[in-house]
Amino acid sequence: MEETKSPSSSNYIRNIVIDDLAAGRVKEVVTRFPPEPNGYLHIGHAKSICLNFELADEFKGRTHLRFDDTNPVKEDVEFVESIKRDVQWLGFEWEGLFFASDYFDEMYERAVLLIRKGLAYVDDQNADRIRETRGTLTEPGVPSPWRNRSAEENLDLFARMKAGEFKDGEKVLRAKIDMASPNINMRDPVIYRILHAHHHNTGDKWRIYPMYAFAHPLEDAIEGVTHSICTLEFEDQRPFYDWVVRECEMPSVPRQYEFARLNLTNTVMSKRKLKQLVEEGAVDGWDDPRMPTISGLRRKGYTPEAIRSFCRELGVNKGYGVVDERMLEHFIREDLKLKALRTMAVIDPLKVVITNYPEGQTEWLEAENNSENPEMGSRQIPFSREIYIERDDFMENPPAKYFRLFPGNEVRLKNAYFVKCEEVVKDADGNVTEIRCTYDPETKSGTGFTGRKVKGTIHWVDAAHAVPAEFRLYEPLISDGEENEEASFLEKLNPNSLTVLRGFVEPGMKAAAGGDKFQFFRHGYFNVDPKDSAPDRLVFNRIVSLKSSFQL
Repeated sequence: MEETKSPSSSNYIRNIVIDDLAAGRVKEVVTRFPPEPNGYLHIGHAKSICLNFELADEFKGRTHLRFDDTNPVKEDVEFVESIKRDVQWLGFEWEGLFFASDYFDEMYERAVLLIRKGLAYVDDQNADRIRETRGTLTEPGVPSPWRNRSAEENLDLFARMKAGEFKDGEKVLRAKIDMASPNINMRDPVIYRILHAHHHNTGDKWRIYPMYAFAHPLEDAIEGVTHSICTLEFEDQRPFYDWVVRECEMPSVPRQYEFARLNLTNTVMSKRKLKQLVEEGAVDGWDDPRMPTISGLRRKGYTPEAIRSFCRELGVNKGYGVVDERMLEHFIREDLKLKALRTMAVIDPLKVVITNYPEGQTEWLEAENNSENPEMGSRQIPFSREIYIERDDFMENPPAKYFRLFPGNEVRLKNAYFVKCEEVVKDADGNVTEIRCTYDPETKSGTGFTGRKVKGTIHWVDAAHAVPAEFRLYEPLISDGEENEEASFLEKLNPNSLTVLRGFVEPGMKAAAGGDKFQFFRHGYFNVDPKDSAPDRLVFNRIVSLKSSFQL
């Protein structure tokens, strides 16, 4: 893997648009986001969505959402609906909703035109044979024995293909270009294949379907797209894209431009591999918070604002690089630090009994909702004789410079009092089950106490009013930080990518709803899981920890 990069913002395609408008080559900017509905969108698609929509918005143009549904075997209405939902959630509205299948009739007629011009022919070779005779980077391809069929014979065979007379794979329609071209994509590419498959949009009308490389430029031209923005793997396809638009005699001439796709550390960005994770049960569906899908990021607790800011910072260029996932995490921290309610949660609880606090008494203490945003106000939290603290905030035999609770040590309970550990209670196996402390009533927070000082402050939740909750803590999906080799990437999934703990939150959070976001003192930012939470079962997903060494 190449060295991880932290890109600086740039956008060379924006400069092209500015030049096109200034020179009068373009009157209105028209872009499109053209996903294939064969899976859920991921963070890489978010970069393309932001680029296309924001570019058109800046120049008062329009953006189409178009589904490239040319392969009915892999596509489904579920994916169509999920894509529409994700685009809208990111904050964008398309000005035209289209499907490649809307244009199947016109595509067929354009293919017939190519046949009449002697620029397409029906080939009887199977896919393996076509691949074998395609040639290499140093050797030309071998022409098909059926390359010189007459236009009349090709028209007849193509019509019979359309009528469903032949089996899948028995024949294909190929463009007739140059089998010796240095660009392998121009060596008579297949433009139609036979598929006896039900289509989600056209039903059983068609028995032949256009290949993506043929359909895509036609769709752009039909819709009047001016700037067709693709990722770099389509750069070698650009000569064929231009050939299709020209030879099919399209009245509108779009131009294709390429940019580097987004690659993130610690995950996979292949839709095929993501689908494999789902189908083999390695994750809890496409919206599993460990997935880089937009739905997974949304369920984890990412905001559209954070993702848009991240995509803008990435910029648009042709340089390959792998982006550190901590850069994405930086933007969600920046977005939530002034928005999220700062509260206390104990995710691995240990009971504390304050022996000198009056039994049966509860007092309500004031706590700031967000110390960096005074406008969020404050809240009241209960305090009584029994509380919960984090288990790792106590050690019976601590190392040097351990400033939390241990026998004989005193700490501050956040927003409350000083407490001192006096006694440790253990079970028959020697496990600590409870600690007993005393408190100093003169040390109440907010009273201006200026006496002795303590070095440690720990958080807590009142036991009598605590609300049970489940906490899901996430680590990277891929152990070694790389998109692994295809043969082994499932074997190298991080077995510790999900840890589930059960603890307590403040009583004021009992009414928290799916999608609500909080900063838990010392633990990080959390989101109420919109899928698994219920009124009687709070489930929190950790979005991100509080701090990172990453710097922009």
